[in-house]
Amino acid sequence: MRVRSVAVCDFTLQSLLAVTYLMSLCRGRVVRVPAGTLVRVVGTELVIPCNVSDYDGPSEQNFDWSFSSSGSSFVELASTWEASFPAQLYQERLLRGEILLRRTGNDAVELHIKNVQPSDQGHYKCSTPSTDATVQGNYEDTVQRYHSGDVRLDTAGSDAYRLSVAHALSSDQGAYRCVVSEWIAEQGYWQEIQEKAVEAATVVIQPTVLRVTVARNVSVAEGKELDLSCNITTDRVDDVRPELMWLFSGTPDSTLPTRHVLARLDRDSLVHSSPHIAVSHVDARSYHLLVRDVSKENSGYYFCHVALWTPGHNRSWHKVAEAMSAPASVGVTWLEPDYQVHLNASKVPGFSDDPTELGCQVMDLKNLEASVRFTVSWYYTANRRSDSVVAHELLAVMDGDWTLRYGERGKQRARDGEFIFSKAHKDTFNFRIQRTTEEDRGSYYCVVSAWTKQRNNSWVKSKDVVSKPVSVFWASEDSVLVVKARQQKPVFAAGNTFEMTCKVSSKNIKSPRYSVLITAEKPVGDFSSPNETKPIISLDQEAIVKLENWTDASRVDGVVLEKVREDEFRYRMYQTQVSDAGLYRCMVTAWSPVRDSLWREAATSLSNPIEIDFQTSGPIFNASVHSDTPSVVRGDLIKLVCNITVEGALDPDNMAFDVTWFAVHSFGLDKAPALLSSLDRKGIVTTGQRDWKSNLSLERVSGLEFLLQVHGSEDQDFGNYYCAVTPWVKSPTGSWQKEAEILSKPIFVTVKMDVLNAFKYPLLIGVALSTVIGLLSCLIGYCSSHWCCRKEVQETRRERRRLMSMEMD
Repeated sequence: MRVRSVAVCDFTLQSLLAVTYLMSLCRGRVVRVPAGTLVRVVGTELVIPCNVSDYDGPSEQNFDWSFSSSGSSFVELASTWEASFPAQLYQERLLRGEILLRRTGNDAVELHIKNVQPSDQGHYKCSTPSTDATVQGNYEDTVQRYHSGDVRLDTAGSDAYRLSVAHALSSDQGAYRCVVSEWIAEQGYWQEIQEKAVEAATVVIQPTVLRVTVARNVSVAEGKELDLSCNITTDRVDDVRPELMWLFSGTPDSTLPTRHVLARLDRDSLVHSSPHIAVSHVDARSYHLLVRDVSKENSGYYFCHVALWTPGHNRSWHKVAEAMSAPASVGVTWLEPDYQVHLNASKVPGFSDDPTELGCQVMDLKNLEASVRFTVSWYYTANRRSDSVVAHELLAVMDGDWTLRYGERGKQRARDGEFIFSKAHKDTFNFRIQRTTEEDRGSYYCVVSAWTKQRNNSWVKSKDVVSKPVSVFWASEDSVLVVKARQQKPVFAAGNTFEMTCKVSSKNIKSPRYSVLITAEKPVGDFSSPNETKPIISLDQEAIVKLENWTDASRVDGVVLEKVREDEFRYRMYQTQVSDAGLYRCMVTAWSPVRDSLWREAATSLSNPIEIDFQTSGPIFNASVHSDTPSVVRGDLIKLVCNITVEGALDPDNMAFDVTWFAVHSFGLDKAPALLSSLDRKGIVTTGQRDWKSNLSLERVSGLEFLLQVHGSEDQDFGNYYCAVTPWVKSPTGSWQKEAEILSKPIFVTVKMDVLNAFKYPLLIGVALSTVIGLLSCLIGYCSSHWCCRKEVQETRRERRRLMSMEMD
């Protein structure tokens, strides 16, 4: 018989215990697993028994096992009755036999896990499906399994055992007890015969001392390097590795979520940081943070967080201590760029529509670096009374990336090209108003901003400097334009040349150019066309001549308008006619240049009149109309004669007439006259268009008689007829002078209808039709009485005969 002694050390390494239910007071199903925490060494076999009692139903019960790692949910591990119960993670291990269930009875089962690994550490739950009539008791139980490569049990001799825990933590302190069981082999089986427990020993583990310090207050200039040192103090002398993190926050409270990690140094000495931040290891207990090219955004609070790790068995690591330093306040000082801004006006308008140019220049530059750029904002203020609120209107502003944005006042005018914003040099900005209006008068100033480039290539405004305002103003006096006309040569008789000049003077008009229009109006006392002003010829500001209302085809080149000087113009009219008598004026308009060959009307003025008056004692002409056939029958010929009489001695060869016939087709003169026919002094006849078939002819019967004939008159030819005569008289100079037009009194012409001829054919047709219709009626009556009524007559006669016979009887 052989006796074997076995030492078992039962100890608690974690505070989490299995949850058990005590069912001592009430009866019901009870599922049990070993109480406490199971400890196994990596590579050994783990056996967890589970049994159920006080249950109803069949004697053989089924069991389900689930597993949960620390803090995670349970996943299916193995089952005695459902093949598809295990999760995919454990199916391969079940097939290889590394995990299996061994039934030790109808109410008990064991979970075997071979070659235990660190990933098997966690909670194991045993549950049984319900077969009870009533639900009582507990249907599952959980046990925690713990292993560590740092825990080791060795033999120190034939009767001595040693428990060693490497890298003990503060959670490993507590009471340790050693229990020794003695086993004896009988008939090939081992049987426990004795169990002894050694007095428990209390183990107290002192925590690792770790202190982290950083300089409390640091000041660094903008653009320089920030160097912070993190010093570590610890009582550990064994192999520990620090893990370090540099944190940044805008407040000294390190617990706020606004802090963020600047750089990290893991326990393998690998650095994780951004390009402008570096972490260096100076010695075993000192680490440095280097921030390059600091800016204002680097001002704040810096923290150093350190964690110490110790190595364990199977390449595992254990955190033994961690600490956070007090906040280190870092202030970034910077030198603002020092400069002055001067605004000058290179062009000031003297009149409306003049250009304005303003230059904004940066001067006296100090403390400037390559990463600074300047932008400008332009503002306008209207000139108001001292008691009024001054409104500052933004014209345009330039961002840090030189993007130009317009204000409400300058948006539309900048689109139209009237406002031009430009950058002449890196320190000079220009503003130009192409056409300065009355509304642009006021004060202008510029604001120059200094922008600093950041690490992310963005630009941040650091300073604004405002210039002194520049006033844009000019006296807005009314434009004055004066035109004086004078006659160069007196006119003695018709046919001479009329000449007049117009002298122009202006005031408060910028660079004027003049356009001239010559007008004529009848003199006072001439009632032929009262209040009529007729434009004759014009010359615009580009010196282009245009005939306006000059309709005399025989004198197309009879009028000339030309520019003698910049402010003087001359009008000539050759071979003047008596009909040219009247008042002549010069209407002058002053134009100011705007832009792109555009002109703006500045002022308009009318000159004094120059009169053309012919003192002649020429013949007097009269016109009258008579007709031998003032009343005709339709289709007859209408003859009308226009007689011209002359009072005064005049050679017939020196006279000529333009004769025109008009008709008003109404009983009164309330309708517009219609042109019938005309014959000019050269014998050319022109006939107007009409809508009926009668024809017209006009001829000169004698030197003073003109005959109008209407051939094939119709009803529409009735009305008032009159003639208009324009005499032409040959002057002693040989030119023909056009006299005033004279009108004759109208004569009324009626067109009658021939009743006999009108009704002759209708009467003959009516009589013939009546005769034919009467004969047809007689014929139809005779036939009807002869053929249709013969039988009725016979019957009537028979009836009469019968009556006669009856009377006789």
